[in-house]
Amino acid sequence: MAEILFYIFIFPGILFLLVTSFVIEFIDRKLHARLQNRVGPPWFQPLADFIKLLGKEVVITDDADRTIFRTMPVVALTAAVTAFFYIPLWGTQAIYSFNGDLIVVLYLLTLPTLAFFLGGWYSRSVYAMIGASRALTQLFAYEVPLLLSVLASALLAGTWSLSELAQFYAGHTGWWLFNLVGFFVALIALLGKLEKVPFDIPEAETEIVAGYLTEYSGSLYAFIRLTLNIELIVGSALLAAVFFPWGLSYGPVAGFAFFILKLALIMGLITLLRSVLARFRIDQMIEFCWKYVSTVAFAQVIATLVIKGVLVR
Repeated sequence: MAEILFYIFIFPGILFLLVTSFVIEFIDRKLHARLQNRVGPPWFQPLADFIKLLGKEVVITDDADRTIFRTMPVVALTAAVTAFFYIPLWGTQAIYSFNGDLIVVLYLLTLPTLAFFLGGWYSRSVYAMIGASRALTQLFAYEVPLLLSVLASALLAGTWSLSELAQFYAGHTGWWLFNLVGFFVALIALLGKLEKVPFDIPEAETEIVAGYLTEYSGSLYAFIRLTLNIELIVGSALLAAVFFPWGLSYGPVAGFAFFILKLALIMGLITLLRSVLARFRIDQMIEFCWKYVSTVAFAQVIATLVIKGVLVR
């Protein structure tokens, strides 16, 4: 029982994710600023912002559904934290695993978007409702290529378990290279899921203030910001587990060091892309994902089936 509570509340659970979310937010904002020839924030800025927001009053408009408005940030945060327990971090075995946990993690990572949609929609603000509808529309554009790219790696390993997938690639050195195209597809889809530039359409501040976040304030807004950071960690960890499953069989210390290295690489790519690209319109985003990204993801699935037919007999 004590071990389970340690996992949930200390490591790799809530405390670890809380500290890591502040660290990655600082690195992301600092690197983004340096790429734009700006100084960027001091190291303590994410923590200071979080404490400041916790101390502010929560204001809810008269027309809002107060129950849904208050509940959705908690639902989103819980889903993002739960998904992290199924991803192998320092070995080929996750804390909790079963055949099908890969689908569960994808499902849990979809819940924050749906929760933010409901929270924004039931705030009854025009800007929030526009942002919420954009978030839901965008969801249908990036989920298909994300699922197809993950499917390719899982098909090659012949399992829907993240732990078994890590064990398979540990025993088949170099096979992860067959999924490199799928990685770039998944990275683009992850940008959409995280609503980072060029897919920050639901929060486009120059058009709709802050989208579905417009009416959130105080501690509720602090929890949403925390959820977005944790979603970035979990999404990057999922891509690392599926597409870069190497280094996990070298022992807990080396395995965790490789995990941090892979996390830093993926987050660095996300920061680089959001620094050099401009925002798409919602129709451009949908067309791009359905016409091009989904096609490449489908080609990766076909290629994987051919490779598996040749190599696995």
